[in-house]
Amino acid sequence: MKTTFLRTVAAIALLGSAMAHAQNYPTRTITMIVPFAAGGPTDTVARLVAQSMGNTLKQQIIIENVGGAGGTIGAARVAKATPDGYTLFLHHIGQSTAPGLYRKLSYNAIDSFEPVGLITDVPMTLVAKKDFPAKDLKELLAYVKANKTKVTYANAGLGSASHLCGMLLQTAIGVDLTTVPYKGTGPAMNDLLGGQVDIMCDQTTNTTSQIKGGKIKVYGVTTKTRLASMPDVPTMNEAGVPGFEVAVWHGMYAPKGTPKPVIDTLSNALRTALKDPVVKQRFADLGTEPVADARARPEALKAHLKSEIDRWGPIITKAGQYAD
Repeated sequence: MKTTFLRTVAAIALLGSAMAHAQNYPTRTITMIVPFAAGGPTDTVARLVAQSMGNTLKQQIIIENVGGAGGTIGAARVAKATPDGYTLFLHHIGQSTAPGLYRKLSYNAIDSFEPVGLITDVPMTLVAKKDFPAKDLKELLAYVKANKTKVTYANAGLGSASHLCGMLLQTAIGVDLTTVPYKGTGPAMNDLLGGQVDIMCDQTTNTTSQIKGGKIKVYGVTTKTRLASMPDVPTMNEAGVPGFEVAVWHGMYAPKGTPKPVIDTLSNALRTALKDPVVKQRFADLGTEPVADARARPEALKAHLKSEIDRWGPIITKAGQYAD
């Protein structure tokens, strides 16, 4: 009886402490981990959202770029962080593909984190170097099939959005391309711009300005319908690759055990940020838009993450591309 009583008292004390913490939260600077290099598309999304959320929370949110191993190094750091709301994690679709791509993870993609909410679904574009000979997707596919040993496909590394899109493309057209992995989207795009590699599939947040500037060619977008920001660019489906749809969604997380009142505060701040006219306009400039309010909630991100893990697992297994 005494032991049970003491445990109850301790539990009440912990609950009271958590509630007091949540009522005062936040009282200092928050760190948001982005598991990729600065300047990439996920980093861009994070900085836009962090600025607006910081205004709502009345505390600065600083971005810390912890790149490497397809985002798993940054994820592992967050999974081990103190669950007090002062360490956040913003990751893209790679959070759902890591369990399939990596045989050994020091964390569980679902159980090691508290979801805060979805942020945006970023379309992807199939692009090529400026002087690539094909004038449209039909010609590109024919050229690739005829020159599959010569055509080089760039990606930002194992587990990156460009890697995943490339796997889908090669599966869809039944061709194995010479893949050139880079340590990030920036170096991959630089070599595409310089003509060192031929084609690439990447997020509109990274390709829109290059496309509009005429520095690279674009052959299709990976959405069901054409993009308002690039109305002349056909979807992959209408251009010759039926059913080819992929969006790079971004989600925000906190370490497992972060008090629910803190998660609620963060979720509210995120949803406010996604309604911010400045954020919405910047997203539009990059060819994307914030998710609907109902999807920017913890339960929506948790359900989406589970469904995406189920979706990508078989695709990765079929491709046979793993990392230790």
